[in-house]
Amino acid sequence: MATSEGVQMAAELDGAARGRPSPEALRVTVPSAVIAGFAGKEAVPAAASPAAARGDRAGAPGTEAAYSVSLSVPASPSGLHLAQLGACASVRSDGGDAVRVAPSPAEATPGPDAGHHTAEAAAPQLLKQARFHSQPTLTIRTEEPPLQRMRSVSRSDSTRDRRFDQFKTFSGRLERQLSNLRGVPLPQDPAEVEPADSKISEEETDDDEVPTADRYFAALEGPELETLRPTEVSALPEDEAWPFLLRFPISAFGMCLGVSSQAMLWKALQTEPATAFLRVSPGVNHALWWASVALMGLVSAIYLLKVVFYFEAVRREFHHPIRVNFFFAPWIACLFLVKGLPRPVWTIHHVVWYVLMAPIFCLDLKIYGQWMSGGDRRLSKVANPTNHLAVVGNFVGALLGTRMGLREAPIFFFAVGLAHYVVLFVTLYQRLPTNVQLPKDLHPVFFLFVAAPSVASMAWARLCGEFNYGAKIAYFISLFLYMSLVVRINFFRGVRFSLAWWAYTFPMTSAAIATTLYASAVTTVLTRALAVGLSGIASVTVTGVLVATMYHAFVRRDLFPNDVSIAITQRPKAKFSKILAHLRSSGTDVKELVFSVSRHAGSDASSESPSPMARGRCGAEP
Repeated sequence: MATSEGVQMAAELDGAARGRPSPEALRVTVPSAVIAGFAGKEAVPAAASPAAARGDRAGAPGTEAAYSVSLSVPASPSGLHLAQLGACASVRSDGGDAVRVAPSPAEATPGPDAGHHTAEAAAPQLLKQARFHSQPTLTIRTEEPPLQRMRSVSRSDSTRDRRFDQFKTFSGRLERQLSNLRGVPLPQDPAEVEPADSKISEEETDDDEVPTADRYFAALEGPELETLRPTEVSALPEDEAWPFLLRFPISAFGMCLGVSSQAMLWKALQTEPATAFLRVSPGVNHALWWASVALMGLVSAIYLLKVVFYFEAVRREFHHPIRVNFFFAPWIACLFLVKGLPRPVWTIHHVVWYVLMAPIFCLDLKIYGQWMSGGDRRLSKVANPTNHLAVVGNFVGALLGTRMGLREAPIFFFAVGLAHYVVLFVTLYQRLPTNVQLPKDLHPVFFLFVAAPSVASMAWARLCGEFNYGAKIAYFISLFLYMSLVVRINFFRGVRFSLAWWAYTFPMTSAAIATTLYASAVTTVLTRALAVGLSGIASVTVTGVLVATMYHAFVRRDLFPNDVSIAITQRPKAKFSKILAHLRSSGTDVKELVFSVSRHAGSDASSESPSPMARGRCGAEP
């Protein structure tokens, strides 16, 4: 029986010649049969006689002998011709006896230190004949007593984490595609061998097409399709934090909506006659506007980096049935910044309005076309409170365009927004019975019901030049929806903080601005008190949500969890353990139904198609 031997290997480099310490010996365990086979037939008698003279210590069965193998290794790959220079290896046992491992039969009678002398004699010739090539190396420090030792390990691309390459813009896969388009395929590096699991995950998401809407609904759950179903497997690791840019969602622009709307509010409190008694300083508007610009610049810069480095993730967000509505948020926030500018709005050039409304118009064509044409992205299937963002942009554009002196284009956008708002409002009220109920931590999105009629009332008042009946109808609808949500105290109990909380800020601020305009048209003590009260509530809400956001972002660091909604696979791939866990958590009736269907399917399959053994018996019969 072959026993395992303790083998100590030491690489003798040219460290002595260059004044550098030799690397530390590496001790490994190999079977004794490997040592015997490596030594050869001629070296076995030389080692057996001293061992026999010392007794049964090294030859008895079940005992182990430690060997020290000293190998001469060149300092560069060009010196791998040590066998031609007479380099050899010596195997030394614990008792001091040495076995010479000879590369040729001519060296069959070794001495105790013959291997070391031969390596030292070959070192000058090796230094003269060897050619050294500069190679990139990775230096690793090992803090081992008594002093720190340096090790150089060759750099290889195979050590790079490839699990996120499927979402990266400048990944090796993209380089290969561009090289194939140019007709110059990249050479294959044997070191770049990917593990099997990474290849499987890349095959799942390597297609040029993003998952369909039906695939999003099948793999995700929740009203915003943000949670992976228990029976689904994520294309990215779930047990560790992803890169920050990959976790930064498009919904982060909701923070810009909340802060920039405050600049509009305090500008209205400063300029409207109904709130002139407050004597609001212009400095408040200036401070809020610059803070909004800074926040907008920061969020935009981070998301632009995501577009540059993780374009596939951005593309998946854009094709997400619910997440696509948040692509209106950056342009709406820019409209708010222009509306809340400290100087008069009519002094701004009209080109600014057209530049900001062009992306909104393009998004309208895409989103409204999908609502109307039907299919897997029809409105009855993707209806969600976040769809209000696709409507609010038209009303805000109409409001700003009218203030800038435009006429026909603002009316066009107001008409388009009003038509689709009516359809959306009815669809959301008549939600299908199969739709999932909104959980508590997403109830803030219900406040988006207030945003659209509030902004529509202000836009219609600016288009008509007065706060007439049409503007009052829209305002009263928004005021009723506001009160119907506030009186439901249960909506605010036990709500976990997330970015969805910013859905409180923008609608409440819009309702406060509309109330201020209404108080200027209908000036009474009640309307003034209502304007001041709603403005105070909106400001306190924005301040509280902003403080909570900074606390979760910089203290707890849990503001941006892994965005699993973009990590679904192209094809369904579920783990059997997850399916079993899902069945265990299901009711008894569901389990009996599943198992009865399985037994019925198994009986049908067995009756229709016989087993291979049965087919073999039938074939053997005459």
